[in-house]
Amino acid sequence: MKYITKRIKIHFLLAVSAMMFILSSCNKDLEQIAAPPAVTPTGLALGESIAAIPNDSLYYKLILKSGLLPTLNNKSAIFTAFVPDNPAMRNFLNIISGGATGGFTDPQYVAFINSAAISASTAASIVSYNMIPQAIKMSSVPTTFPNWFYPTNLNPTGVPGGPGYNPFARLTTHPARRNGNWVNNVPLSGVDAVAYNGIIHTSSLMHSIPPSRFLWNRISGDPDFDYLEAAVLRADSGVAPTTSASLQWVLSNFGPNINVFAPNNAAFQTLIFGLVYQQVFAATGSVAIATAFANAAVASGPAFLSTNNVSTQMVKGIVVYHLMGARAFTNNFPTTATSYPTLLNGGIPTHPGVTLTATFTGPLVSAATVKGLGNATAANITINALPFLPDPVGTSDQHFVNGTLHKINQVLLPQ
Repeated sequence: MKYITKRIKIHFLLAVSAMMFILSSCNKDLEQIAAPPAVTPTGLALGESIAAIPNDSLYYKLILKSGLLPTLNNKSAIFTAFVPDNPAMRNFLNIISGGATGGFTDPQYVAFINSAAISASTAASIVSYNMIPQAIKMSSVPTTFPNWFYPTNLNPTGVPGGPGYNPFARLTTHPARRNGNWVNNVPLSGVDAVAYNGIIHTSSLMHSIPPSRFLWNRISGDPDFDYLEAAVLRADSGVAPTTSASLQWVLSNFGPNINVFAPNNAAFQTLIFGLVYQQVFAATGSVAIATAFANAAVASGPAFLSTNNVSTQMVKGIVVYHLMGARAFTNNFPTTATSYPTLLNGGIPTHPGVTLTATFTGPLVSAATVKGLGNATAANITINALPFLPDPVGTSDQHFVNGTLHKINQVLLPQ
């Protein structure tokens, strides 16, 4: 959180400096610039353009169901639309139907879209999440890490006037141009199609389901993250979980935008066994005694992290070393090992951070690693068994309201 506070201060000072410069220039004559001649745009609006593309017909039906066609056809507004084509929509509809739509003809898929199986509000959420209220060509997206992020048209804080509603809140989406053209972790098959009031990017894979859960929902609810949950709770010792100084708060609220490298239970058990074994063996010189103590420590389960076996400061340092201050989808990892900062750098600015790398097979990531400074080898990210497998069963590129999560097989050590 010190890192976040420091960034806020820096941006505040830059803003003040800019304002002082502007005020100091107010007494100068303004440069006279001739206005360019007005050009009247021509062509189809976004909704009309999507309707005219045969391979986007199923998504167009979803737009109709959502009630947002007038918005997309509003020629006084500008949007970027990410459009899953018919193969992507067929796959999506088959998934949400539990396989019931497999083998359907397109008219049957249309009937399914129009049925009660997909509510108008669900359709509106999907279409809104695939709309950016700007015209963004992929050529304007940088190739840097991490992904850029843009606000979508989807407000995740409920209905206007409802409890907790924030009219300025928007879920973000994350275009990227490193290793290809992407939105979040899904490759784009077509980009930069120009409509009267915006841009269309096309995907042959479904990317449009907006996240509805928070990182803490996954960490606290996944039985393979019991040790990670215990570590977060220990790190928050003495801190109210309702304040932004709490890691639970950061992991549970809209606003933060972070990435979690989440060690599974086996990773923590391996670490605990090794640490206890080393300490006991150094004190006794006995393999048998060291092994017995190490096994007992592992047998105590996640409670080991809740006792004085390890200090709160040590546990907190390890936890924040697994967090990055931006979403990091594996497709935007470098293909050669490169170091990036974590939240630990807020307290130790000179720390080299973690080292990331990704391996591609065809257009998709087939392997990805993250290495801590104190680890002898890199931890492997458990890549999804099926491409784009979402929360709560996926393991890599898990997309949440407040960040991304990747399951890894080692605890990252900062030293």
